[in-house]
Amino acid sequence: MRDPEILTTACEQFLGKSRRSMEDTILQTMEGHLRAILGTLTVEAIYKDRDQFAELVRDVAAPDVGKMGIEILSFTIKDIYDRVDYLNSLGRTQTAIVKRDAAIGSAESERDAGIRSRMEVRYEMDSRIADSARHFQIQKADFDVEVNRAKAQAELAYNLQSAKERQRIRTEEIEIDAKLISHRTNNALQVREKRKLIEIEEKEIIRNEKELDAIVRRPAEAQAFQVKVAQAEAEAIRVRGAAEAASIEAVGKAQPSPHQSPARQSPGRGDAPEGVGLPRLRRRSRARADSGRPAEGGSRGGGAPLARIDEIVVLGDDRTTSEVSRLLSSLPPAVQALTGVDLSKAIGRLPGAPPWPAPPE
Repeated sequence: MRDPEILTTACEQFLGKSRRSMEDTILQTMEGHLRAILGTLTVEAIYKDRDQFAELVRDVAAPDVGKMGIEILSFTIKDIYDRVDYLNSLGRTQTAIVKRDAAIGSAESERDAGIRSRMEVRYEMDSRIADSARHFQIQKADFDVEVNRAKAQAELAYNLQSAKERQRIRTEEIEIDAKLISHRTNNALQVREKRKLIEIEEKEIIRNEKELDAIVRRPAEAQAFQVKVAQAEAEAIRVRGAAEAASIEAVGKAQPSPHQSPARQSPGRGDAPEGVGLPRLRRRSRARADSGRPAEGGSRGGGAPLARIDEIVVLGDDRTTSEVSRLLSSLPPAVQALTGVDLSKAIGRLPGAPPWPAPPE
């Protein structure tokens, strides 16, 4: 405070007064302004908003004390109290409210935490229950399928047997009724009507028989027919095997015996020793039926010697060799024309057999 005007005013107001007197003057001035300000505010407003109260004091008291050469630099409220303990009661009420709210908040927090924990347990149990229910439904569906299948089979058998019994009973009833009618009355019209009814019932019985035949007998006959077809195919395979064995036996009979002595060199063709330089023709064959069983009848007896032949050796000059080759080449067409069996293919299917020679051109 170095403003000359303010210093001049302060000197005019307080010159010649003691320090105590100056403090009392300023204090009384401030107290007066405080009372005026307190009259405009409620106790709760003063107690709760002290900053506003101090601001009002500075705004109202600053001009008056400034006229005395005093400037308010800072004004703070240290404490507010009364003689009837009203302000303390307000504080205790507020404290109780705060404590109550804190206790309520803590309880609500614990409650929410417990609820969340229980909800998690509940969700987990619900998930397990749902899994168990789903597993139960799957197993129940499987069991229901088996039960329904067994029920359907039982009902089908029961219905079939019931239909047969109903047909038999109805037939007997019709016969009995016809006999009773024929004994009770000689009316031809009634007899004809009853006969018509009997014919209708018989047609119904025939229809039911056909239905039963289509449901039960025809499948059995179809299965029996398949068995017969399989047996016929097996018989055809056996016959083909017998024919091939017969053709192979014919080949064996057409060829020279392996125990025949080698032909000697004819005169006039040189002095070479017997069998030297003569060509050899070898055939190996084994007869085997395609069906995996030995051929029956004549093929069984005639094919046995041929099956024991391991080698056939033909010795002779060039003319003999060519004759044998021509004979062997013309044999398959003849056998095929007589029996329908391709001998060259049959021999070619034998294990270890060389290809049949082609016919000479």
